[in-house]
Amino acid sequence: MPLENAFYTAEMQGDYQLHSIGRFELEEGGVIEDLQLAVATYGTLNADKSNAILIPTWFSGTHATWEEVYIGPGRALDPAKYFIVVVNQIGNGLSTSPHNTGDPAIAMSKFPHVRIGDDVRAQEQLLREVFGIETLALVVGGSMGAQQTWEWAVRFPEKVLRAAPIAGTAQNTPHDFLFTQTLLEAITSDPGFAGGEYSSHTEVAAGLGRHADIWAVMGLSTDFWKTEFWRGVPAPEGEEPWRDFEDFQGRFFRALFQSMDPNALLAMGWKWQRGDVARNTGGDLAAALGRITARMFVLPIDRDMFFPPADCAAEQKLTPGSELRVLHSIAGHFGLFGFEPSYLAEVDAHLGELLGTQV
Repeated sequence: MPLENAFYTAEMQGDYQLHSIGRFELEEGGVIEDLQLAVATYGTLNADKSNAILIPTWFSGTHATWEEVYIGPGRALDPAKYFIVVVNQIGNGLSTSPHNTGDPAIAMSKFPHVRIGDDVRAQEQLLREVFGIETLALVVGGSMGAQQTWEWAVRFPEKVLRAAPIAGTAQNTPHDFLFTQTLLEAITSDPGFAGGEYSSHTEVAAGLGRHADIWAVMGLSTDFWKTEFWRGVPAPEGEEPWRDFEDFQGRFFRALFQSMDPNALLAMGWKWQRGDVARNTGGDLAAALGRITARMFVLPIDRDMFFPPADCAAEQKLTPGSELRVLHSIAGHFGLFGFEPSYLAEVDAHLGELLGTQV
């Protein structure tokens, strides 16, 4: 039986629709008999279907952050101009995931390994079969969404006119693999995890809390904490202001991650660790990136310790038709949450310029 978790409801995440794309064979050999993708759309698809923008989601995230932070009137991602499709990645808690599937063969600890390439193939099928979309004006995503953006540009170059990977690489590094491994082991080391067969995510609260603590160390910058930038982050409605940095960590990041499903985080983390577009070209990264025909802005965040600008710059140099545009945020990787108006202005300026470029 699927596990109930209020975090993954429309009341918490905003409206979305479930679309079945049927039986789906995975690159690692597993099968999802009825793959359900959770999709949120904004705006109207025009007659020639030339105004479609795809946004894949990042680790632990849903369409909610994109709706709240990046999409809106007068923004680069303006629903008055574009038909914006946000697809929740497989295993993120809304689309088919370990805890919500009705298929006991793949439930909980039995959930099969999913690759970044699986997400992209599923998204391509969804866009084509459900919306009749064959070409995308833009693919844009952050972190794991950036990994999917790179995969889209390499795997389906004829379908992607423009691409903007934010804070994410085309090929995951060994250093990042190890970062992620600590995040996952924080969860699995909790006795309440019970080999992935817990009866409620609350039984794994200690492990999820440790997971959140590692994010606080690596997902945020030293200056975020040292300057007490966190004091300007609004506390939840009805709660008192943050007392100190430990209180912020507890009521912001620990509370957030302790609301999530452990197996969903593990499923996403496994694919994050193995993100690699070179799998399309027999391990040759230069050959993979050389396939890209999209006009691309590569957008790392300056203080990101997961996907540092140097890693992104090295890939950008191998990518024809691309430019490196470094974003600035005191929050490091979690700048993706849009804490600073200056960061959002930079994103809008770059995406607006990219969308205004003839291709």
